[in-house]
Amino acid sequence: MKIAFYCPLKSPNHPVPSGDRLMARLLMAALERAGHQVTIASELRAFMPEASASAVAALSALAEAETARLSALWQDTGPPDAWFCYHPYYKAPDLIGPSLARDFGLGYVTAEASYSARRNAGLWAEMQANVLKSVKLASVNICLTRRDLEGLAVVAVDARLALLPPFIDPSLLLVKQPEPEPGRLITVAMMRSGDKMQSYVMLADALSRLTHLSWRLSIVGDGARADEVRALFAGFDQGRIVWHGQKTAGEIADLLSKSALYVWPGCGEAYGLAYLEAQAAGLPVVAQAIAGVPEVVIDGRTGLLTPPDDVDAYAKAIERMLTQNEERHALADAARIFAGEERSLDRAAGQLGAILDRHLKRAE
Repeated sequence: MKIAFYCPLKSPNHPVPSGDRLMARLLMAALERAGHQVTIASELRAFMPEASASAVAALSALAEAETARLSALWQDTGPPDAWFCYHPYYKAPDLIGPSLARDFGLGYVTAEASYSARRNAGLWAEMQANVLKSVKLASVNICLTRRDLEGLAVVAVDARLALLPPFIDPSLLLVKQPEPEPGRLITVAMMRSGDKMQSYVMLADALSRLTHLSWRLSIVGDGARADEVRALFAGFDQGRIVWHGQKTAGEIADLLSKSALYVWPGCGEAYGLAYLEAQAAGLPVVAQAIAGVPEVVIDGRTGLLTPPDDVDAYAKAIERMLTQNEERHALADAARIFAGEERSLDRAAGQLGAILDRHLKRAE
């Protein structure tokens, strides 16, 4: 099929790295590997950080213009077979695809759509209504976590839902043989406000309770809160914390291959592709059993998950991995198989292709 791909939150071509951008690129790659022809339909960013009448009006006008542009283009060149929208939610609804799908008789697909009833207030309620309409219209809504699937099933009883677990392209990670340095911890995360900052705060607190052990932490990432993140770790002895800044995928693969344990609390993580990358590199993970993290880290099999907001339990789990080398090795081996095979791009392409074959053929 010819698939028009659209990300209202952030285009796959956006210059700033993020989990959203990476997942969009992975979905496009999986669609292509499944045999489809994929084109980014629009670069219009529909993200509204704050709700205001003027912002809604401006975005609606831009969406109308973009809809008209695509409609005219497709009348000349022919329409695609399907519209695929990645990650519509209340701050970034799809204001283009639904009307085009109806006008041109396209299959309409969402991936990682989410709905939060607590956001139904003021202008956000209007944006939520747009998301709900998209979900109900869709030939299929592809959910990356059971959490999202169950949430959509409650508010859109008749919606067509399918589960596609989060995945990565593990090729860069699998070609490197793990050579972990004892006690070498690593985390890879942007330095920004909100959940990311909360995780850095928790990580620093947990490690401050483990200064009696031999370890060194590599921190990969950068962002607007970099100075504050550095301040969190300023009290540790020199050499304990190694700051790497932002790195390429290849450089991150090198650093992961030399590390022994991936540590990131994961406050509010939708799921966290970095966890899968670490596991594919042969690192067990210590994280919290929170939000979507259990979708990508299997407690007791590929890592250890601790109760939410329990810093002491989190610190003890890291200590366990630093002192129980035989268990760490077993988890490392299982993590590499899990992320490298069960959650690979090849596996996901087959699953995604089967979902589209089943639901879009039914729509036709």
